[in-house]
Amino acid sequence: MTEHSGIMRLLAIMARLRDPVSGCPWDLEQDFASIVPYTIEEAYEVADAVDRQAWDELRDELGDLLLQVVFHARMAEEAGYFDFNDVVHSISAKMERRHPHVFGETRIASAKAQRSEWERHKSAERAAIGVRPDLSVLAGVEQAVPALTRARKLGRRASTVGFDWPDSGSVLDKVNEELAELDAARMAGDPAGVREELGDLLFAVANLARHLDADPEEALRQANRKFERRFRQVESRVSESGKGWDGHDLASLEALWVLAKKDERG
Repeated sequence: MTEHSGIMRLLAIMARLRDPVSGCPWDLEQDFASIVPYTIEEAYEVADAVDRQAWDELRDELGDLLLQVVFHARMAEEAGYFDFNDVVHSISAKMERRHPHVFGETRIASAKAQRSEWERHKSAERAAIGVRPDLSVLAGVEQAVPALTRARKLGRRASTVGFDWPDSGSVLDKVNEELAELDAARMAGDPAGVREELGDLLFAVANLARHLDADPEEALRQANRKFERRFRQVESRVSESGKGWDGHDLASLEALWVLAKKDERG
């Protein structure tokens, strides 16, 4: 089966599922808004499979994500907005347009220079569709992405006009400053201040990640998995002790945690 016939088969399956007479009742009930949570969930499952290097699962998760694209495109075709071919044409044209150093004569020396050029192309595209540059440099930064990702994107967009920390050390200083302000709010018993300073701290950490060329969402996902992995080892040792959780104080649980860390590193 060729790649073309493969995608045609999937498009035909979706058309059948959405057939008003013989289609699936659940699929027929869906609209753009009801499908969005599934689309987001599938994207996260792709990320999870990559993080775990579960390549067979990744194949399946990519298929699930592709189905979401096909589903949205089918509903758009039914509404007369666009169809799947329009989606493919749009992304193909965009990739060629934003990579003139590959598909044209422009030459770019580094990945950092490419990121700057990418942002320049995006700004030109926003202007072309009527997003006035005088509104805000931050215009068009998506609202729906996770907060840590959006913080990194806001910082990156601001950096295009020179509004940025000069290096990662300067951002780390800002992180420490925000941490001190959070502690001051905590000591003052100011719940509103704590929330505000915690937000400032997280924003600074997200931008520290940007300066370190790290994805804060990915880093946090890894930390979550590490915590879960080690905590399960603690659970196992508690179970093996025969004492249960009530038979362990915080100091003994911390000792089990240290053992879990040593086992993992060893």
